[in-house]
Amino acid sequence: MALFVIRHQHPAERCPAKDPQMGQMLLNHLSESNAAAHGVSIQGEAVIDGQHTLFVIAQAEDRSRIDEFMKPFGMAGTVEVWPASSCAAVVERRGCSG
Repeated sequence: MALFVIRHQHPAERCPAKDPQMGQMLLNHLSESNAAAHGVSIQGEAVIDGQHTLFVIAQAEDRSRIDEFMKPFGMAGTVEVWPASSCAAVVERRGCSG
């Protein structure tokens, strides 16, 4: 499985957390069982306080699964996806160049 870092940002006025139904829908979407149903394994997620920015570290067979999984977040703002490596993998190959 490939590793990805994902950043979602949205303007304060479009914050999904302001709407209880939308906020709950996004929490359900990020659940372990729902992610697994999309072929995604979420390793961690966090929102930067006051910045309306969510970071997700996830694994999937390929980027297309990540792109499909993150579509609901694209309705509120931007979604950026980067291929990534664990620190152990970088040390093992002796560098960050990939």
